[in-house]
Amino acid sequence: MHPAFSVIFFTVASGAGFGLFSLLFIADTFKLGGGFERDQLVAGGLIAMALVVFGLLSSTFHLANPKNAWRAFSRFRTSWLSREGVFAMIFMPLALIYLASIMFDAPLWLREISGFLTAVLAWITVFSTGMIYACLKTIRQWNTPLVPANYLALGYASGSLLLLLGAVISGLDTMPYIAMSALIVAIAAVLKAIYYFWIRDPGLSPTINTATGLTRAKVKLLDTGHTHGTFLTQEFGYRLARKKAGLIKTLVFVIGFGLPGLMLIAVFNGESGQFAALAAALGGLIGAAMERWLFFAEARHVVNLYHGAQRC
Repeated sequence: MHPAFSVIFFTVASGAGFGLFSLLFIADTFKLGGGFERDQLVAGGLIAMALVVFGLLSSTFHLANPKNAWRAFSRFRTSWLSREGVFAMIFMPLALIYLASIMFDAPLWLREISGFLTAVLAWITVFSTGMIYACLKTIRQWNTPLVPANYLALGYASGSLLLLLGAVISGLDTMPYIAMSALIVAIAAVLKAIYYFWIRDPGLSPTINTATGLTRAKVKLLDTGHTHGTFLTQEFGYRLARKKAGLIKTLVFVIGFGLPGLMLIAVFNGESGQFAALAAALGGLIGAAMERWLFFAEARHVVNLYHGAQRC
């Protein structure tokens, strides 16, 4: 699939924003590291919401006609894209209620209920984003429960690293935030490794033989029906060299998981705390962006079988 920058930015930014807001609520509820002050909580929540908003807005640039974005809300019963949009819109007012309850010292029950519902909606929205791709049976690399699991893990990993940065800047006890980030980043790395291992199995890929049902001999396409590239071959037939894919996968683990891990150790040891936390957060976001680019670039739609590909 053609890796569009707008969709990559959308999934990385919104995932980090939803993850940050959910974990911020947990940090506030359990007063991790001593607890953030009121202004710090509100600032963190607004940053998380800004990531979500800018991410959602960027996704409209991938549409042929952005004015029709509102139509995505009309298929809630059958479309994960519609569910994602609806849940994201419900998330916004609840998040504002939660932040307002913090700012104006509202009753504790309102603060806890609004925060809990916001965190749950954030989780559901990221899950819905992953399911947009996981439900597509025409793309073997996406049609797996590993996709929404990876979306959730990477979003919350990015959010946890941003929260750690906030904890360092605010002068809190960083131990619980380091432990949280280390656990989530480790889970994300394991899930990503499992996903990469799973998509490498050629036996799971559809072929011209399985597409036509002719399995007794090798089937070969003699005429594609066109002499130049088409929308289908450009949008669904993106080609990526195996060596390049391997290099990017290595960078994903080195920058997206290895660098944050080393920076977490540095923060734990009290070495350049703010710089190390910032490097960890940037490394996590850059690694997530590379992972997301590769996620789209490696996807092979079955339509390629009818345009010359022997296997998807």
